[in-house]
Amino acid sequence: MKWLILFGLFAALALLVTQMARAGEIPKVGEAAPDFELPDQDGVAHNLKEFAGKWLVLYFYPRDDTPGCTQEACAFRDDLHKLEALGAQVVGISVDDSSSHAEFAKKYHLPFPLLADKTAGVAERYGALTNLMVFRIAKRYTFLIDPQGKVAKVYLKVETSKHSTEIIEDLKTLTGKGK
Repeated sequence: MKWLILFGLFAALALLVTQMARAGEIPKVGEAAPDFELPDQDGVAHNLKEFAGKWLVLYFYPRDDTPGCTQEACAFRDDLHKLEALGAQVVGISVDDSSSHAEFAKKYHLPFPLLADKTAGVAERYGALTNLMVFRIAKRYTFLIDPQGKVAKVYLKVETSKHSTEIIEDLKTLTGKGK
């Protein structure tokens, strides 16, 4: 009987953690991208509307200055001229604060906004949040948003070393600017 009670408690706890870890629904291709307004590493507020008329690479990442996040951010930095030539801008979002973003951006010379989603509301609206009560972290998801503000492509499995190149190739296809 003791084991049955323990098993029941474990099952209830597992269900609770699973429910809490679920993020909101991931926007689908063709849907309007969820709006946002968040401060960047310099405290300047950015919103989705300011990117109207341009392609937007909106990438969520778990933590500043961690190996995978650094590799991904530096690849976007190194490929920024190619992305901009295709009419795209890059914006990163995590649940870290603006001061953490400022240190990260300065250390790696990141020339694009890193937005501080301290309440995790934007990550939640994009389905990119893991919420374990006291611990919240953004999932490594990227959304390619078209100039009309619609989701053009969703990346849920990101290989940090190749992600920027993958987006460049997809942008070439989507914009008709081929190879």
